Amino acid sequence: MINQESSTRVSIQGYEGSFHQVAAQQFFGKHVTVIPCATFRDVIKIASNKKESDGGVMAIENSIAGSILPNYNLLQKASLKIVGEIFLQIRQNLLVNPGVKLSDIREVHSHPMAIQQCLEYLDEHGWKLVETEDTALSAKHLHQHRSKHIAAIASKLAADLFDLEMIAPNIHTMKNNYTRFLILQREEAAVTVADANKASVNFHTDHSRGSLARVLTCIADGGINLSKLQSLPIPGTEFKYSFHADMEFDDLDQFEKVMKQIRPITEGLKIYGIYKKGRTI
Repeated sequence: MINQESSTRVSIQGYEGSFHQVAAQQFFGKHVTVIPCATFRDVIKIASNKKESDGGVMAIENSIAGSILPNYNLLQKASLKIVGEIFLQIRQNLLVNPGVKLSDIREVHSHPMAIQQCLEYLDEHGWKLVETEDTALSAKHLHQHRSKHIAAIASKLAADLFDLEMIAPNIHTMKNNYTRFLILQREEAAVTVADANKASVNFHTDHSRGSLARVLTCIADGGINLSKLQSLPIPGTEFKYSFHADMEFDDLDQFEKVMKQIRPITEGLKIYGIYKKGRTI
């Protein structure tokens, strides 16, 4: 597994104070160094370069919004292994500069998704809502401009980093909002994860009638829990799909036995990673 010390450097999407950084800290510890990236494509690019990083952290799905499909495509093309996962509860907070009161606020700035997640609370106040490119960047700008009449919606980490006060914590409407993040490492550097009980694989079938059902039956008969099955269009084909499958198992022998059984009835079988199942915190 990736060395979990302060010297560890990982790429993340977004800015310092983003939920990607929170996820990175949960996996590697508080002293991990993050490399902020504008896009997920950049996250993969830097994570793949051993001169720039030790790996990357990438969101893959949300319990409310669903799968981030472009990231599955990035995963298919990358030479990276999944070595872990984090399920992070997304807690949105209203941040202000020290001393600012609710009555001082005229505008609230944040990413459109964060604003949408907090509309029930925001509608009670009638503030002007300003959409920005990133929650953490909104917090950073709030700190830099020392505004008395602007608030931002962002994480507690952003509040700590930019010396802001959480004037209203946990203002999101849906309290059970989790994002799943994948921990990625270069294939040549990845090592066996101790006590692994989950794997992510990709495959496609010959698309004959019942071909997918035969694969799924093998998985079920092997006692493996299929926790995720995501279909993805195969580029350059007419409505043909590959399948991303997340499998949970009791021991590695059980998983390897099922892989041996489904290999002859699948095409392009690729194991993205064998790792330890993350916990919801």
